[in-house]
Amino acid sequence: MDLEILLILAGVGQLVLCLASLAIPGQLGWRKQLEAVRPLTRQVFWTYALYILGTNMAMGLLTILGVGELLNGTLLAKAVCGFAAAWWGGRVLIQFVYFDRSDTPPGRKYALAEISLVALFVFLAGTYTAALCVNFTQ
Repeated sequence: MDLEILLILAGVGQLVLCLASLAIPGQLGWRKQLEAVRPLTRQVFWTYALYILGTNMAMGLLTILGVGELLNGTLLAKAVCGFAAAWWGGRVLIQFVYFDRSDTPPGRKYALAEISLVALFVFLAGTYTAALCVNFTQ
């Protein structure tokens, strides 16, 4: 499949992830769990969550709207693809190395959601890594 098409799919995937992410706080009971922490800690948590959401949305839109520029071999193309590859590659590592696997909610719904998310993260990391490699061959 053409790398431009894969990048567009990656952009769409990130936007879908942003929409799905809006359900995560409710599904995992974040509000109730965060009642136990100090207000500043809660505010910092929500700020970080929104920054991550915003970054994912920006990368998705940037990828869809600037797909040609992401493969033109410029320093900016390399930087953006390198950042995205590291961002999503890091997210895959966090999933398996850092997250406490014993604390995942039970049930098929959560298992399917996790499999879908990890598959998306691997796809995103691989796609941006491929785009980075293409940029270095130009």
